[in-house]
Amino acid sequence: MPNERLRAALLQKRITIAALAEEVGDAPKTVERWVTQDRQPSRRTRLAVASFLGADETYLWPDALSTDQVASASNSEIVTIYPHRWAVPRDAWERLFADAQNEVGILVFTGLFLADDSGVHRLLADKARAGVRVRFLLGDPDSAQVAERGEDEGIGDAMAAKVRSVISLYKPLRAVEGVEFRLHSTVLYNSIYFADDELFVNTHVYGVPASNAPFWHMRKLPGGELVSTYRESFERVWDAAKPLTPEA
Repeated sequence: MPNERLRAALLQKRITIAALAEEVGDAPKTVERWVTQDRQPSRRTRLAVASFLGADETYLWPDALSTDQVASASNSEIVTIYPHRWAVPRDAWERLFADAQNEVGILVFTGLFLADDSGVHRLLADKARAGVRVRFLLGDPDSAQVAERGEDEGIGDAMAAKVRSVISLYKPLRAVEGVEFRLHSTVLYNSIYFADDELFVNTHVYGVPASNAPFWHMRKLPGGELVSTYRESFERVWDAAKPLTPEA
């Protein structure tokens, strides 16, 4: 059977079989068999192909790695775990955003601690001006999900009020070209912050403010699936969210 994922990745990137063969040092006929007959190259070559196409090895060849290999790689993606978000050093946030070369994404209900940080504003504005795509997903203050989270944390309508305050605080940043804001209406199981292959996850625990909840620092590795799972979740929320209007 043909490898339709590999075929689609080549078409999306407008890369020919001959160009891929030259990149990885294999014969074009060999590369053609990867596509038309789903032949699998060596692990080293698979990683080179995945890197060249900007895709995950496990996406291009779903059956290439054993369950144990995927589990091991996924476990290795965990850099460290903090018992609470407030325990994360401030310079860890600065490094996350400062090292971004391609994109930054933030998925929260409010994320007030970032919205209130002028240094983060300047850093993200500079990144956007340098060509980095910066995306924010904030909770829709009029949604039932934000209201429910406010009740869960015991602060009621204050949660929606915090979102509106954050929208106001981000007004200067919203005017920067390359910075995008959308409002989501999802049940937010985790807050997600990423910059390229680096990712922070602030877990949400019933009745516990996000600042007191456990926090994961992860980094994408070939064959791992943790970071990819959270990134895919971010994209699904982004696709369903509505753009924040300039007058908001």
